Amino acid sequence: MSTGKSVAFLGLGVMGAPMARHLARAGHAVTVYNRTGAKADAWVAEHGGRSAGSPAAATAEADVVLTCVGNDEDLRSVVLGEDGALAAMKQGACFVDHTTVSAAIAREIAAEAEARGLLAVDAPVSGGQAGAENGQLSIMCGGSAEAMAAATPVMEAYAARIVHVGGPGAGQTTKMVNQACIAGILAGLSEGVQLAQASELDMAKVLEAISGGAAQSWQMVNRWDTMAKGVFDFGFAIDWMRKDLAIALAEACSRGLSMPVTALVDQFYAQVQSRGGGRLDTSALIKHLEG
Repeated sequence: MSTGKSVAFLGLGVMGAPMARHLARAGHAVTVYNRTGAKADAWVAEHGGRSAGSPAAATAEADVVLTCVGNDEDLRSVVLGEDGALAAMKQGACFVDHTTVSAAIAREIAAEAEARGLLAVDAPVSGGQAGAENGQLSIMCGGSAEAMAAATPVMEAYAARIVHVGGPGAGQTTKMVNQACIAGILAGLSEGVQLAQASELDMAKVLEAISGGAAQSWQMVNRWDTMAKGVFDFGFAIDWMRKDLAIALAEACSRGLSMPVTALVDQFYAQVQSRGGGRLDTSALIKHLEG
């Protein structure tokens, strides 16, 4: 992997902070920005680089600018406008967004970037907080081949897999598919764990028996035991999952599609939220069965 790029990272949450850390460790010169400036200053104190007081100040000299914020409006506020990232970026620089947002805003940003002589990649990630901490994220990307060539050597600092899916918005649409699949898997897994427990089976033996066959999944291997024990502190919160599922359901609706299973699981998550479980991780879907 090539090193020595000047990069800016905007958004130092549970995903962004470790991703930026991997960039610094890979030898890139990192400038960070966070709406809470104290968090950016603390990151610099621990990892080096510098902090900036605005998106524009962070991105003016960067070869690659990366964002990982909350939602469409958060992304719009740091990327577009007079003090946004795109306004300050130098010609030929590459913008990479790791936020899970709508395909519409990804395409909007790509069009604005092109008009300014910039490259853009929508690059949502999968793997959760653990994947970010360990530098093992899966990244699904939308953008031009030229933009991918600029972004990939930088993203390799924290990625286990990088796939160029298609043009602008394709990365975000792929992330919608990813979240719908996870939701369905966790719904079935929740009911399976409940049935095994109610039947007083040896949970470890059941996992051994079924995890080598057609029922096997990442969620089963990594969450069966913790779901059975009621441990739900693995980072990706139900609040965020519902945000992602709303994006997927809206996209499906815009295309005249129905996603009844995803819609149903979203309502199961709403039940857990209503009982104060919004900050539990997504495997806490099993708690909807307690009602």
